[in-house]
Amino acid sequence: MHLTFRNCENVRATNLRVIAPESSPNTDGIHVVGTQNILIDNSLIQTGDDCVSIVSGSRHVEATNIECGPGHGISIGSLGADNSEDYVSDVYVHGAKLSGTTNGVRIKTWQGGSGYAKNIKFQDIVMTNVTNPIIIDQNYCDGEEHCHEQGSAVQVSNVVYQNIRGTSATEIAMKFDCSKTHPCQEISLRGINLRTQLRDKAEASCVNVELQDERMVSPNCP
Repeated sequence: MHLTFRNCENVRATNLRVIAPESSPNTDGIHVVGTQNILIDNSLIQTGDDCVSIVSGSRHVEATNIECGPGHGISIGSLGADNSEDYVSDVYVHGAKLSGTTNGVRIKTWQGGSGYAKNIKFQDIVMTNVTNPIIIDQNYCDGEEHCHEQGSAVQVSNVVYQNIRGTSATEIAMKFDCSKTHPCQEISLRGINLRTQLRDKAEASCVNVELQDERMVSPNCP
């Protein structure tokens, strides 16, 4: 981690430049854990891992005007590793530009965990040649060993994606891989326009997701 805010309150992190080689492992730009009321603003982050990662115990997190890439995108999680109980809420990410990242805006949770990720909004975001521009992965498995299916999961709910546009490096531009036992709930899609890098129509993969609102969305869930 380049910069970690752990168990902090009332933080302003502005005008930062965080740069590492794209090939450098685990070089998160800004890592937020157990922190409340934090603003991350007007920052350039180019790393080999998440540009911004927001993990358990964090709430009232705002990230705005972030330029991200290369890297793994802007992530909430991972949450629920090793059957842990994790909580993240009230996150607002807006005005971001992501380029060439391996994920765009991502929520990632392990099977077997518990807790929640809720009240999250991603708004006014531009993607350029991004793999997985929009992704919720409740079956996250980081490692060579196969992760066994488990019944419990971190509940993901009340997530809004609004005015997100640009190009995807993959045919599937929007992916919701949610839990069988704890489906993603209250997911809203408004003003989504994502195409492949060749300007072809992209696709969406939507498994175990309950959409609350879907307006002017391309690609849309089948």
